[in-house]
Parts: sequence; structure tokens; C-alpha cells
Amino acid sequence: MAKSNFPVADDVLNGILNKLNIPDISSATIRQICAVAAELEEATGEKFIHLEIGNPGLPAESIGIECEAEALRKGVANKYPDISGIPQLKKAGKEFIKAFLDVDVDEKGVIPTVGSMQASFTLMLLLKQRLAEKDTLLLINPGFPAQRHQAKLLGMRTQAFDIYEYRGEALEAKLEEELSSGRVTAMIYSNPNNPAWTNLTERELEIIGRMATKYDAIVLEDLAYMGMDFRKDFGHPGEAPFIPTVAKYTDNYILLVSASKIFSYAGQRIAVVGMSPSVYSRHYEFFEKFYEMPAFGDAYIYGVLYCASSGATHSAQYALAGMMEAASKGRLNFVEHTSEYGRRAKIVKKSFTDNGFHLVYAIDGDQPISDGFFFTMGYPDMQGKDLQRELMKHGISSISLPSTGSDQEGVRVTISMVSSSDDMATLENRLRAFNESNKH
Repeated sequence: MAKSNFPVADDVLNGILNKLNIPDISSATIRQICAVAAELEEATGEKFIHLEIGNPGLPAESIGIECEAEALRKGVANKYPDISGIPQLKKAGKEFIKAFLDVDVDEKGVIPTVGSMQASFTLMLLLKQRLAEKDTLLLINPGFPAQRHQAKLLGMRTQAFDIYEYRGEALEAKLEEELSSGRVTAMIYSNPNNPAWTNLTERELEIIGRMATKYDAIVLEDLAYMGMDFRKDFGHPGEAPFIPTVAKYTDNYILLVSASKIFSYAGQRIAVVGMSPSVYSRHYEFFEKFYEMPAFGDAYIYGVLYCASSGATHSAQYALAGMMEAASKGRLNFVEHTSEYGRRAKIVKKSFTDNGFHLVYAIDGDQPISDGFFFTMGYPDMQGKDLQRELMKHGISSISLPSTGSDQEGVRVTISMVSSSDDMATLENRLRAFNESNKH
């Protein structure tokens, strides 16, 4: 048997971190961690298991490719798109949200963005401006690390709490505590959750919605993994069960619906904002003076998005319109397609637990969490930053839970890039070696 190049020596890993100007791997961005893994792959001659980045692990939906290619052949590449979105996408987005969430938005409130990353960043900017006394973003953690960085870049005040201790009825008292100052302009979370893969219960969504209305906080609900709670079949348009959403419980919502994971269309950077009619039409004195557009939605489209990118890619809008239309009409079951992640997660999760690890975020209400795109793992008597480092030394690249705003110790596991039986066998072998090196 060939000699393994793992574990990587501390001085080799430290040298790479110094070369890349990373003082602390546990606070590095996901792209920086990818760079560390790439350097270690070169140094060891071994392919790493990539659990850190959420690239789709499935082919892009062919309907999107065909619609985009046809649009390009028809000449859209030399034309600026309508900044508010092409008519086909606005119609398809409205129908898609109705078909799978059972929520009504106006077509004018369906607005294309360059991925949900652009949506959250530009919305934070506007939300910070809407009322002078409301200058704070509340992050319901754990969450996507980039969103915290976006708020920091904008100079936006933040409050945050780890939902681990505040599930169910405990959430209401915590939100009362966080919102009672009146300074919170918006709340943001992902559902299903990145990284924990927890799913908020209907009771928890009702609490969030009611508190958002009470304290005039606008909810940014990031639906990057829409429909991927595979404990229920959400893949049938216009039929119950519908995907749970805070939009059932408040008018103060903005939905972020990205093509990246649900349609495996990440490379084209396309998403839509689904803005409630109430949020879109609300007037603010500052917007009237600053943008000369008093309505939130108009200020967002023509004041902020125009300056940010002058529109989302023309051909990609046709792709997303085609995929949303096909899904709404029952011709594309994106939930069935993405259920492959649930199959992989079940196998990979067992590899971890068989080798001494435990699930950190494990329960929704009275149910075990779903198998899906992410899960979280801890190891006895090891902090998240140390676990991340030791896994990296064994050829497994991950991110620590503290980097996601979690107060728990462990790492996030992304299963999308563990796609073959060979990948799973390699991961199993490396986890076994890790456990042999670290168990007491």
C-alpha cells in the first residue's frame, strides 16, 4: 500500500498560511480556505476532500442552458436588459413563488439580481438608509459567513444570536430582547439553514413574522436551498405541502430565490428578489430626497441596483425564466433532482459518526434534521478551529462553525463535492485515520 502523505506537518501548513497571509484559518473566508487546500494539494500530491465550498454537485438544468443559448442566438448579448427584469422572468418568478410557497407577489416585486449575494448586499444598503433610527441588521445565526462580511463592509451595525438555544417558544422571548430597542431595520436567515441544515418550524416562522410586524423589521429570507427539506415532498407545484416561509405571517418580507443550488446554475450568477407588495410600495422621506424616488422598490431597482451592475445578465434571465416556468408547470421537478444531496448526506454523515464525530445541530422541534446539502459535526474535546485545522492536515477541507456566527464547536460539512463512491471511500479512510490520531 502506498504511503500516505497525511497528516500534513504543522510547519508545512503554517508555511502555506503565512504565504497566503492568513493569520487564523478559523476566520478565513471560504475562498481563502479553498486556496489553502489547493496549495496543500500541490505540496502533498494528493487530492483533497472539499467540504468547504458549496458548488453545486449536479449538472445545470438543461432547460436553463437551452433557454439561455436560444436567447444568445437571438441577439440579446448586445442589448442591456431592463434593470427591473425581463417580462418573462417577472411573470415566471411570480408564478414560481405562488406554485411552491403559496405566496402572492406582484410581478413588479420580482427583481433579478446577480445571484443572491448581490441581492443581500444591495438590500442591506437600502435597509440601512430607510429610517434614521433603524441602523442595525439582526443575524439569526448560524448563517452564511459572507452576509456578515457584507454588513461589515457597509459599516452596518449588527446584532446576532445563535438559534441553537432558542428553538420553539424560546425564540419569541429572544426576539423580543433583540428587537425591543427599535434599532433593527431587518433580520436575515437562511431556511434550510446554511450551515446547520435546520429548518424553522411553522411555529418559529409565525413568531418571526409576528415580531417583524410588531417592531417594523423587514425579514430577508434566504431560500438558497428552497424545497430541500427532504422529509416532505415539496416538488409538486400548486399542491400541498407548500414550502414553509415567513411570508405567510408578515407583510414585512423579502425573499431571496437563487438559481445556484435549486437549478445547479451557480456559474451564471442569477437570482430574483421576491419583494412583498407592502415593502415595495412603502414610502420613505429619505428615499424621496436622496433617490428622488420615495417607494422602497423603486429606490432599490433604479437607485441601487442600477449603480451596482446595470442589470443582471440578459441571457441568464431567460435561463431562470425558463427553469421557473418549467417547474411551475410540473415539467421540471427540481426537488427530485436535488434529493441526490440527501442520499449523499446520509452516507457521509454515517462516515463521520462511525469515526467518533457527533451532529451539532441535530433537531428541528421534535424531529431529527433532514439529510441535505449541509450538516454540522463536532468531535469530543476539540474546538472548532482546532478541528478544522486537524481535518485539513488529514486532507479534508472544511470551515469552522464559529466562522458562521455559531457559538457551538465544530465544522460545517458540505456534501455537494463528495459525488462519487471513490470520494466517499477516500473520506471514510481519512476520517478513520483522523480518529485514530485524535481519540482518547
